[in-house]
Amino acid sequence: MADNNIFLFVPNLIGYSRVVLGVGSLYFMPSNHVMAASLYILSGFLDAFDGYAARALNQSTKFGAMLDMLTDRCATMCLLATLGSFYPSYLFVFQIVMAIDISCHWVHLHTSNVLGKTSHKTIGEEENPLLRFYYTSRPFLFFMCAGNELFYSMLYLLHFTYGWTFLGMSLIKALVVLLFPVAVLKVVLAVMQGGSAWRNLGYIDIKEREDAEKKQ
Repeated sequence: MADNNIFLFVPNLIGYSRVVLGVGSLYFMPSNHVMAASLYILSGFLDAFDGYAARALNQSTKFGAMLDMLTDRCATMCLLATLGSFYPSYLFVFQIVMAIDISCHWVHLHTSNVLGKTSHKTIGEEENPLLRFYYTSRPFLFFMCAGNELFYSMLYLLHFTYGWTFLGMSLIKALVVLLFPVAVLKVVLAVMQGGSAWRNLGYIDIKEREDAEKKQ
C-alpha cells in the first residue's frame, strides 16, 4: 500500500519543494532581487528533474502533472504581475501574456483529459508541425521553457541592476535582447496550443450532439 502512496512519490516531493521555493521567491520579489531570483531559478531548475524522476522511477501521476503545470503557470503569472508594476508602460503587454498563458494551457489540459489522453504533451499527427515538434522534441521543449523563464527573470533583474558588463554592455540586458524572440515564440505556441484545444473541444461537442440525434 505504501508503494501506491502517490503523495510521497519522488517527483511529487520535488513538486512540493518547488511550491515552497516559489512562495519564498514571491516574498522577496519586491525588494530582495538576489534572493528572489535565486529561489525562482532554483524552482525552475528542479522542474527539469521531476519529469525525469517520474519516468525513471515509473511514478508518473495525474496529480503530479497537474501540480507541475500549476506551479509553472502560477510562478510565471506572479512574476509577470511584478514586472507589470516595475514597467507600468508595458502593463497591458504583461496582462495579455498572462491571459494567454493561463487560458491556453488550461483549456489544452482540460481538452486532453476529455479526450482521454495519458498526457497533455501527447500531440496527434493532425496538429501543426511546429506545435508537434515543440512537444515531441525534449531539447526544444526545454530550450523554449527555460529560455522563456530566463527572459522574464533577466527582465526582473534589470529593474534592480545591470549586473556584470562585457565590452561596456550589460550581460543581463544582452540576455533580455537575445531571449526576447524566444518569449515571443512561446506566446505564439501557447496561442496555437489553445486554438487547437478549443477546436478539438468544439469537435467533441459536435460529435456528442450527432450521437444524441442518432439515438433519438
